[in-house]
Amino acid sequence: MPLPTDEKIVALSQELLQQFDAIFGVHPGFRPAHAKGIMLNGSFTPSPESASLTRAPHMNRPSTPATVRFSNSTGIPVIPDNDPNADPRGCGIRFHLAERVHTDIVSHSTNAFPTRTGQDFLEFLRAIAATDLTHFPGSPLEKYLGTHPAALAFVQAPKPPPSSFARESYFGLTAVRFINKDGVSRYGRYRIVPEAGNDPLDAAAAAAKGPNYLFDELAQRIAKEPVKFRVVVQLAEDGDTVDDVTVHWPADRTLLELGSLVFTEPVPDTAHEQKRIIFDPIPRVDGIDASDDPLLELRAAVYLLSGRRRRAAPES
Repeated sequence: MPLPTDEKIVALSQELLQQFDAIFGVHPGFRPAHAKGIMLNGSFTPSPESASLTRAPHMNRPSTPATVRFSNSTGIPVIPDNDPNADPRGCGIRFHLAERVHTDIVSHSTNAFPTRTGQDFLEFLRAIAATDLTHFPGSPLEKYLGTHPAALAFVQAPKPPPSSFARESYFGLTAVRFINKDGVSRYGRYRIVPEAGNDPLDAAAAAAKGPNYLFDELAQRIAKEPVKFRVVVQLAEDGDTVDDVTVHWPADRTLLELGSLVFTEPVPDTAHEQKRIIFDPIPRVDGIDASDDPLLELRAAVYLLSGRRRRAAPES
């Protein structure tokens, strides 16, 4: 996973990391966002339809080993699971294609993102950092949201906490391009859908939960039964915008079943493995290409730079 050659992207990535540090503090060995997480191991089994969309190896084999990391939002490693700021939840999935060869899906639990570009996202973070949320009227954040409708829609989108990481849907917001064995390509966006169904909590139910209820529940669940998800892709039609994460496609767009994920056990030495793994939003596999979404290269750079920093921190 190389750093982008564009020095402006690398510089912007550094600025974003600094801004996360300013908001959440510096926590060596942890991610600057989605710091509190848990990992499971399992496998992916493709659907019969997946090969019609892509020639990617994991869509054309009987099964592929897979790892998932679920996480809370923010860069605070001890954020309570029932803190409203812990949403949206994160879901990073790694498909282990061969020794040191993989492709990932990076998703979160709100089907929205506040900005189209990295520069706008930096301004959004700066507005948050400069705002006392107990005195919101007239604040930098109120002014920013007043001139950035996508960010306002993201902030206002309902984000109810789930009863379980295994009962939440996750959205891969940036489009990717799928290419099949005949060279036919379609753009799509991933959705990770729980087999057990969505189960959002209301505010009172969430408030009654303990600070680690999602992590405790997942540990109890995986000890009794596998955690299962469907991998679905929403397919774009001609004319749909594929390079702007803030633009939703119409709800009637085809949802194609790509396969099923079954997670059966916790990742051993999870703290060490979470520190090591660096997810990549760019597919980097034959049969699935990046789109021209400007966030893809930037996010990859942020993840790589923060991952190098995380790996360099002493083991706790």
